[in-house]
Amino acid sequence: MASSIGNEKSVNPVLRISQLDALELNKALEQLVWSQFTSCFHGFKPGVLAHFEPEIKAFLCLILWKFTVYSKNATVGQAILNIQYKNNLSQTEKYQPLSKHQKLWYLVFTVGGRWLEERCYDLFSNRQQQSFCKIKSYISFGSGLIKLCGLLNFLIFLRKGTFATLTERILGIRSVFCKPQSVRQVGFEYMNRELLWHGFAEFLIYLLPLINVQKLKLKFSSWCLPIAGLSNSENTLAAHCRECSLCGEWPTMPHTIGCPHIFCYYCIKSNYLFDMYFTCPKCGSEVHSLQPLKYKIEMAELRV
Repeated sequence: MASSIGNEKSVNPVLRISQLDALELNKALEQLVWSQFTSCFHGFKPGVLAHFEPEIKAFLCLILWKFTVYSKNATVGQAILNIQYKNNLSQTEKYQPLSKHQKLWYLVFTVGGRWLEERCYDLFSNRQQQSFCKIKSYISFGSGLIKLCGLLNFLIFLRKGTFATLTERILGIRSVFCKPQSVRQVGFEYMNRELLWHGFAEFLIYLLPLINVQKLKLKFSSWCLPIAGLSNSENTLAAHCRECSLCGEWPTMPHTIGCPHIFCYYCIKSNYLFDMYFTCPKCGSEVHSLQPLKYKIEMAELRV
């Protein structure tokens, strides 16, 4: 009686979230391997791998399968989460590794099925003959039917918590923990602090686009310039049309907005388009009318 209880405890069912995390880790690993592989061909002609992309992906997945499922009865994501596959077709409750047939059929369903779908799509996408169109429609129907079965399997998985993928259900392979999981002590102080900072960051992300930073900067500069004692000299330069009140450079196509100060046409036009309530940074006057400078000044006088 005691031995049977020990055998039952030797196999620990896996939580749904752990199984889903393992699937996401597997997808991330495949993308990482593919990106590392394609980076080796950056110096080659663009599109050199396009014709053989399904075969190359299948070969890389074959290598991953050899060193994960075939040798360790677990994918990379499962190994990270202390999970492995169990042969659920065995009659005993103790852990039984996968048989060779299950491992080979796992390779056929996962790697071979994906390669067949991608390669058939490339073969029949540009063919206009009636026979090829029929084959393409059959393949599309079969692919849609498999995806529908996968959706139904996922709904059953959410209900019962076993067989996260259709391949696992067909082959009778089940995810179990390698070792008994100990109870974790969760500290909620760090979690509360993270939630608080995330909430504050989201509030700032929502609030910052509503603030007109350019207008505040111009307003602040209009307050600080008189305090610094630079207003008289700058007003003198602006009055003689030697300096743009925004960029501080020689005014290009000088324009006025109804106040004594001068602006480059592009400076005042871009600021006014950005902010309809734009005010002069020197005196705070609003834009009444944007007009070119009416009087002319001799160049000799400006060079003095």
